[in-house]
Amino acid sequence: MYDPLRHNSPGCGEKYPDSYWASVSGIDASVNSAVSSTSSGDDGQVTQDLEVDVVIIGAGYTGLSTALHLAKEHGIKAHVLEANQTAWGCSGRNAGFILKSSGRKAYSTMQKQWGEEVMRGVYHEMCEGVETVKNLIAQGIDCDQQAAGFIKVAHKPGMLKELIAQAKLQQTMFGYDVQILTEQDVRQQYMDDHNAYGAIRYQDGFGLNPLKLALGYQRLAREAGAKIHTSSPVIDWREESGKQILTTPKGEVKAQKVVIATNGYTPKGFHGLVKNRTLPVLSQIIVTQPLTDEQIAACNFLTSNVVMDTRALKYYYRKLPDNRILFGGRGAITGKGAEDPYFANRLLEVLKTSFPPLANIKYDYAWSGWICMALDDLPHIFQNEKNTIFYSMGYCGSGVSFSAQAGKRLAQKVAGKSVPNLPLYQKELPKFPFAPLRRVGQWGYFHYGKIKDNYF
Repeated sequence: MYDPLRHNSPGCGEKYPDSYWASVSGIDASVNSAVSSTSSGDDGQVTQDLEVDVVIIGAGYTGLSTALHLAKEHGIKAHVLEANQTAWGCSGRNAGFILKSSGRKAYSTMQKQWGEEVMRGVYHEMCEGVETVKNLIAQGIDCDQQAAGFIKVAHKPGMLKELIAQAKLQQTMFGYDVQILTEQDVRQQYMDDHNAYGAIRYQDGFGLNPLKLALGYQRLAREAGAKIHTSSPVIDWREESGKQILTTPKGEVKAQKVVIATNGYTPKGFHGLVKNRTLPVLSQIIVTQPLTDEQIAACNFLTSNVVMDTRALKYYYRKLPDNRILFGGRGAITGKGAEDPYFANRLLEVLKTSFPPLANIKYDYAWSGWICMALDDLPHIFQNEKNTIFYSMGYCGSGVSFSAQAGKRLAQKVAGKSVPNLPLYQKELPKFPFAPLRRVGQWGYFHYGKIKDNYF
């Protein structure tokens, strides 16, 4: 599997992974391109030299949102260069959770570090991210949106106290509508998860098909005048006479400004502006066979809300529209180990401990993808001193909603407009110390997390 810390290119025209999303999103397996009404397709490979105002590298949520907002709000019709297929990376591989969050930094920590005003500004941006997604969906994107609700379950009895404290803090700080659920509430009203010892439930998270969402963004961006070029990896990048020149396999693209929107799929040594500033981490997902009515009843699986637990190495799941269960967690450390069935089988065994009536269930789909961790647990939207190269990275596994907002803010920056005075937008991603040893640290954290989750 492509590994961003080892490989200099993600490939050219690579097909989508054999994921559940690809199987239900109107993707023609013979050519591996979008053919359904979820998308009007793309503009194909770059086949000649081009000179444009803005180039965006990466046709995931961030790149597509940036292209869309540049065209609709600023009259700038950018060209997007995608190495493989639209949303081939994490945008087409994630679990499809829309949450009011991004990054891993707690609001209480932000408050201590930056003060009340900045903390509330960051919270507002996360809330606006969800609204940005909803507004785009309302423009005709059919992405199998499910009923609203996000359940955070305590994986140990003692963790419920922490969840209740978190709920009360958010109720006090933001007036957030958070329910507190006992173990009995969870099992009787939502799902009989034997690893759930109570929970808190938010009213505004929801699940959707992430690949259909991205294909919908692509359609909206192209309708607004943007061009989306697939099978067009950037294989060389130089600057001449103040212009950025990007070489693709069949043509050079010359631009005044470039946006790097590759996040966890950014190749090794891609550009000095983002070098050693992220850690790509594999997340693994399985999707089971469809549950029978008897299995659903035995598990009391009444909800299609998105669910996540309190482990340091979190598990997450939801019931899909066709009654399959999506279940996810951490994957291998390197791309070389990504295809090892151990990781998918481990998820299946954990799922069975949560729902013993599913002891004989199997999975029909298993895949993995790179999420992008930042050293300070926050995404950053930044640019070089000349305001010619921009990036947004570091969503820390929570970027499905915020990436749309990041694209909106990136578009403002590219167009020379002001953005909120927040660390998200005014500070660059910090570099990882001892960057070549990032994965040693990751390995150590995984072992720490395993001990913490089991014994503390």
